[in-house]
Amino acid sequence: MASSPPVSLNPAQDRAVHHLAGPCLVLAGAGSGKTRVIVHKIARLLQVETEPKHIAAITFTNKAAAEMRERAKALVGPRAARDLAISTFHSLGVRMLRSDGERVGLKPTFSILDSDDVLGLMRDAGGCSDNALARRWQWTISLWKNQGLDAAGAEAAAASDDERVAARVMQRYQERLQAYQAVDFDDLIGLPLALLARDAEARAKWQSQFAHILVDEYQDTNAVQYELLKALVGERGLFTAVGDDDQSIYGWRGATIENLRRLPQDYPRLEVIALEQNYRSTGHILRAANAVIANNPKLFEKKLWSEFGDGEPVRLIECDSEEHEAERAVARIQSLRGGALMAAAAPGGTKLSDFAILYRANHQARVFEQKLRAAQIPYKVSGGQSYFDRAEIKDLCAWLRLLVNNDDDPAFLRAVTTPRRGIGHQTLADLGEFASRWKVSLFEALFSPSLAASLKGKAVAGLHEFGRLVHDLQERAGRTNGEGEARALLLEWLKDIGYEQHLHDGEDSEKLAAARWSNVLDFIDWIARRCGGGGDDNAPVQTVLQVAQTIAVIISLADRADEADVVTLSTLHAAKGLEWPHVFLAGVNEGLLPFRSGDEEMTPARIEEERRLMYVGITRARTTLAVSTLRRRKKGRELVAGLPSRFVAEMKLNEAAGPREDPRARLRKLRDAMAAQAAAAPPAGV
Repeated sequence: MASSPPVSLNPAQDRAVHHLAGPCLVLAGAGSGKTRVIVHKIARLLQVETEPKHIAAITFTNKAAAEMRERAKALVGPRAARDLAISTFHSLGVRMLRSDGERVGLKPTFSILDSDDVLGLMRDAGGCSDNALARRWQWTISLWKNQGLDAAGAEAAAASDDERVAARVMQRYQERLQAYQAVDFDDLIGLPLALLARDAEARAKWQSQFAHILVDEYQDTNAVQYELLKALVGERGLFTAVGDDDQSIYGWRGATIENLRRLPQDYPRLEVIALEQNYRSTGHILRAANAVIANNPKLFEKKLWSEFGDGEPVRLIECDSEEHEAERAVARIQSLRGGALMAAAAPGGTKLSDFAILYRANHQARVFEQKLRAAQIPYKVSGGQSYFDRAEIKDLCAWLRLLVNNDDDPAFLRAVTTPRRGIGHQTLADLGEFASRWKVSLFEALFSPSLAASLKGKAVAGLHEFGRLVHDLQERAGRTNGEGEARALLLEWLKDIGYEQHLHDGEDSEKLAAARWSNVLDFIDWIARRCGGGGDDNAPVQTVLQVAQTIAVIISLADRADEADVVTLSTLHAAKGLEWPHVFLAGVNEGLLPFRSGDEEMTPARIEEERRLMYVGITRARTTLAVSTLRRRKKGRELVAGLPSRFVAEMKLNEAAGPREDPRARLRKLRDAMAAQAAAAPPAGV
């Protein structure tokens, strides 16, 4: 039996932890200790003799799941934590489908397609080569799936000719998924729901599996995720939903605040507990956040407060342009760090990683990157596209994955269609059906003597040619040593498959195609250097195949910059759930925040979601917050007058709570700080 949770909980947290008799909604304000409540409630459930394997905690990201697992392990011990079902919604869906997917027509070895795999299938299903159009279909179909619609339902709900076309594409897309024995990420929620809805035996099995379900970031659930939760908890309704209606910012990808409204209606015995004590921010910051969000209609009353005192007032900084704004951000970082140095801060004081510059849209990062580089301040960008997430890099990684593991069906599907080599969707559908029937991988099926009886001769010839190409590359990659040989092999391979031409054929812009080809050459150079030891004289020379075997780990490590002492540049969406001592909130202007694209209508619902995004930005700050507006800003190629965001006035910054920062005074302080440091520095050579 687990030990009793420590008494380090405030009264509201304690109520939430000890409510076990029915459904519970915990309204967890920003920085109010929601993860602490979840892990302590897990400990409480163990204390009343619930088996670990019967407790599920569902999050939205792998990172959040890993953090929750570590905190649970620290509280209840590794043995109990090992058997807890802590996962994302999608991971839970995979678990259910691997176990019972055959009940909805899936073999246990079904493939999971990523976004770029889906885009290729979407182009194929729509009979087009226009990536932009295929992406619009992809987004529309994903939203329909998140609303619980199939192709027939989507066609019935279609409100325009474009949507009716997308619904027909959805039908053909779903047929291809079925033929390939593949699913997309939306299916990892939709198909488990269909399983529970249609199959009483499976429903009874999974409802008995979980005695209590805890859902983190409940406000981010979409309609299908809510229905899946309802189907899993059944009539008993033993669950704890932890969320914040003031932080619901993902409406554009299907999340609906309606799920919070439905809970009290669907579960009349619902216990609602608000966590209002904030353990992150100072009083000035919280008052600004409360003032802004008070302008939204409230589902549940909640007002943040903390015991940290008022702290430094929120700063409002007016800038002439984007360049001026970036300069001011850099100067503020240098000033705050300089102040810490003047105060003889101990090691571990103000670090670069204590600073974040937050903005609404990815394009705003560029000028901040330029100014930070000029000041020799290291940084990382969050919320933009990672180098390894680019389509052209994922294409090449699919080939390398296939060399290492011929049974990797998603890699096979991507490689065989990138570039296209006359192997159409019907051929791949027939191959998928053949592989499923004989329970072999797609690649293994290529060389089956009986394949010719199921496919046309021309199709078999095309598949055999692809198979020979992979085997040849695999054999050469296994004996090519060193940087020079590796580079030569990889460049020859790209020429053989016509990849550069493929990029030019797929882009309307020559400039964009050239940029993508430049990324490919960088990637080839990156692999080749690793084959030569990566510049380390002590590192062994490797073959291309050896590097390919570790590429997933290498990429994972390359993307992990969490521990580095660098300034963070991040979109507001990507910043949710994170916090920094010092935050610079940039571009708080009408048209940027709230964001408006072209002549788009700004409905009340859109304004409310943008206001919640502003609230998220404010509540990322722990100690200091600077809010920046532009007098002039770029709009396309034009320079237009900048209008401060309506959210600035809503913060109610008065002279006592938030004086406007005088740039000349700030510059004088910075110069004085630098002069004092120079005077205090020892003479050169000492």
